[in-house]
Amino acid sequence: MSLGPASGPAAGAAPLISVTELHKSYGATRAVDGVSFQVARGQIRGFLGPNGAGKSTTIKIITGYLAADAGSVRVAGIDVAEEPIEARKRIGYLPESLPLYQEMRVDEYLQFIAKSRRMERRGAAQRIAEVMALLGLERMKKRLTGSLSKGYRQRLGLAQAILHDPDILILDEPTNGLDPQQIIEIRALLVRLAATKAILFSTHILQEISAVCSQIMIIRDGRLVADGTPAELAAAPGSERDWEIVISGTEEMPYADLDALGIGTPAGSDLAEGGRVYRFRRASELDIAVLGGRVTRTGRRLIEARRATRTLEQVYLELMGVGAKGAA
Repeated sequence: MSLGPASGPAAGAAPLISVTELHKSYGATRAVDGVSFQVARGQIRGFLGPNGAGKSTTIKIITGYLAADAGSVRVAGIDVAEEPIEARKRIGYLPESLPLYQEMRVDEYLQFIAKSRRMERRGAAQRIAEVMALLGLERMKKRLTGSLSKGYRQRLGLAQAILHDPDILILDEPTNGLDPQQIIEIRALLVRLAATKAILFSTHILQEISAVCSQIMIIRDGRLVADGTPAELAAAPGSERDWEIVISGTEEMPYADLDALGIGTPAGSDLAEGGRVYRFRRASELDIAVLGGRVTRTGRRLIEARRATRTLEQVYLELMGVGAKGAA
């Protein structure tokens, strides 16, 4: 059974994370340049980009660990710059590299987190038991955190992030180091949690983004270069979109005839209902009437012309300036 991405927030839902015109520079290097977005309850927003694109800096500003040069961040209606402690109470944060007290047992570590969150003792004990069961940590509770495998460290990181049942989860590479079964379990958990929370999910793994995220943001050189649902990103116009042209006749047309159609670079064909479908890479916009006339002069008939559906990988590569080369 496919879990699919979270379905998204209810119409008119107020954002739990609101980022407005965020700017941050390190000397002459502009790490974050005018980034704005919102995340509402019921939504998992994916944050995708290469190393150095500005993801981690943006996350550190949202969580109050770094001050912005300009712009604002509000979480659950609280200004992070003005009330950082109150804002952090509403956030569960899993950094890419989780700092652990190596000599603490797993249960001791979660008890320490509960105390630091000022959770009531009896309620904290019950919540720790619930979270350990949820993430499969019961049999590890007496293990030292320093002896845990990478996968169990990630589970413990998620446990501390959700322990105080925050409205907002900010997760940096949450499935890093997990085996395939654990990844499936974490995906299912995030989809369930998204029903009552706003989740910002940062990763470099395209499959993770498309599996659980209802909205995807792509950042490059500190600026958001795309923001939308997976379907919206795939359908957005772009200079390097492929065209698919269905032409009558099952015998493949000569390359010279295809090139003469003036669409773009021919990129293969397959049999289709009523003829063959031909693909053209990096094609310009088409005048269908003109194209139909050119096809007719080859002795064939134009049946259909359509933009090819792009994969998220192709969209990402195009936005990173790599183009379709190597895309699936």
